[in-house]
Amino acid sequence: MMQTVQLSIADEPYAAAIREALSRSCACRIELVERPDPGHSCVLVLDESAFDKLPLPLSHPERIVLITGRNSQNLAQAWEAGIVSVVSVEDPMNTVLLAIMAAALRVARIHNPIAGSGEISPTSPSKSASISPPKPNSRVKSIKYQ
Repeated sequence: MMQTVQLSIADEPYAAAIREALSRSCACRIELVERPDPGHSCVLVLDESAFDKLPLPLSHPERIVLITGRNSQNLAQAWEAGIVSVVSVEDPMNTVLLAIMAAALRVARIHNPIAGSGEISPTSPSKSASISPPKPNSRVKSIKYQ
């Protein structure tokens, strides 16, 4: 299933830059929206004005990436709402992309707990090989140094 990212950013050139960077680095569907829809199970990338429109308390705030100024008054409100990904408009685009990708991983873990259980491979967990105790005949040999 392809991940969806809703971009709700009033600064159109900045939103276009994020969309362009996401399209080059991620296999995801990108939707530019005026009003974010928290009812969809997707990543929401919001600026401060879009964040202000969301009803509180947020369900699944870990899937939201808030893009704000460094001296924003919304930081305390975002923290209280449970948002874990806050980036600044002054941050490099790679930092913004990293926050979006991290949120996408959190969304995937919410909706597919087996995939997000810490496994590295997509196969089912295998039983670990046990280490057998030493054979009764084997002895530890000491080495004498002179």
